Amino acid sequence: MKTFKGRTAVITGGASGFGREFALIAHRLGMNVVIADVQQDALDKTRAELEALGAEVLALKTDVSKAEAVQVLADATMQRFGTPSLVFNNAGVGGTGGLVWESTARDWEWVLGVNVWGVVHGVRIFTPLMLAAAKQDPGFEAHIVNTASMAGLLTAPNMGIYNVSKHAVVALTETLYQDLSLVTDQVSCSVLCPYFVPTGIHKSDRNRPAELADAAPLTASQQIARAQSEKAVTKGKVSASQVAEAVFEAVAAKQFYIYSHPHALGNVETRMKAIVEMRNPPDPFAARPDIGESLRAQLRSA
Repeated sequence: MKTFKGRTAVITGGASGFGREFALIAHRLGMNVVIADVQQDALDKTRAELEALGAEVLALKTDVSKAEAVQVLADATMQRFGTPSLVFNNAGVGGTGGLVWESTARDWEWVLGVNVWGVVHGVRIFTPLMLAAAKQDPGFEAHIVNTASMAGLLTAPNMGIYNVSKHAVVALTETLYQDLSLVTDQVSCSVLCPYFVPTGIHKSDRNRPAELADAAPLTASQQIARAQSEKAVTKGKVSASQVAEAVFEAVAAKQFYIYSHPHALGNVETRMKAIVEMRNPPDPFAARPDIGESLRAQLRSA
């Protein structure tokens, strides 16, 4: 995208973490801002923060796992600001983690509902609006950013549902890129694959719907996964604001893959080589065998 000023950004998961940072930068660049989030108090706080800065803001409580809710978001955006030029399908949850067979059907429904269906709905609903605007105006440009994770390029153990959901987002976005290239030069997309960044995702349970709550106590593997996730996320040294800045730079450059921790790509390369060479999946703890030994010991004694 050549310019952001005067255009509109739609951001799901816009009340905290990456979403809040996207919104602040969008305003700084002169954009109208639409933020959607399932957590009303956080949404109100971020809206007030943006309005105090002088931003033109539309804030809507939105459960992105529901197609009708995302449609309401799109309709409200079109009515207030017109076709958005930038859409961040960013809402996501971490889930419970744990050994993949110990996850309940409700665990799967919750995580895939937000992480996968939320992106699917955003792509399905907003892309046609962008394409229609591009046909009407040769100068119109638009971009979609889908938030995945390094977990969408790796298969770390004890976090199966999250891995599955983020692999789906990477595949969806790569396909979207190819599909868009067939029909237009005015609309493109990127996939964001962050590693461990302090965003609050390890506290996702605060927004788990009551109808998908699970009364069963956490298993030993799930307790371990939760503790590891909290430690890794909270100790992350790259901030959400730094990642958000990099995302806008990538959008301006039409860069597809966006990483918060490029050094982690060595693990991706190792995995891909194993696939091409038809070898068994590599040891994810090759660089830190002490962590692997500790995890095995804990799970085998549980």
